[in-house]
Amino acid sequence: MTIAVLFARRDSLYKTIPGCDVYDEDRDARSFSGTEPVVAHPPCRGWGSLRAFAKPRPGEKELAIWAIGVVRRNGGVLEHPRGSSLWSAARLPRPGEGPDEYGGWTLQVEQFWWGHRAAKATWLYICRVSRSAVPPIPLVFGEAPCVVASKLRVSDGHLRRPHITKAEREHTPKAFAEWLIQLARLSVK
Repeated sequence: MTIAVLFARRDSLYKTIPGCDVYDEDRDARSFSGTEPVVAHPPCRGWGSLRAFAKPRPGEKELAIWAIGVVRRNGGVLEHPRGSSLWSAARLPRPGEGPDEYGGWTLQVEQFWWGHRAAKATWLYICRVSRSAVPPIPLVFGEAPCVVASKLRVSDGHLRRPHITKAEREHTPKAFAEWLIQLARLSVK
């Protein structure tokens, strides 16, 4: 079964995973008109915790609202940073809350559990998959070796963990991508 991956990077590893129909910047996700489940990674800079400093292109924020509609219609999952203001704007249920009128619900995960070098807290808006059907999540204890952003020194003079690059912030670990595809496949009924 094919899974549509919307808003992937040009160099996305999803392109190496069999069964993925990938829409990157060159292949505009808005051209997607299929009925298969989706894994959506809409741009988050206009919605994230640093949105006051972001400079989203005109119409960029609306892509996330559009992606929610596709996830609700086709089933699958939308991925965004923890605390994304998209949840308030679109009235999506927060982690731990019941499903919305579309049966969608939110799961919080750490991409570190799937091999990301930083503790990247992520919210997943999931439609057409019950909580009990979610594939096993590889819970990992301890700290990630890096952070998403950090001042170089704390007040006692010790160095904090190194921070990851912008490209690393945007890349999805392969194990996480495969898990998201597995999750989206469960939304077909």
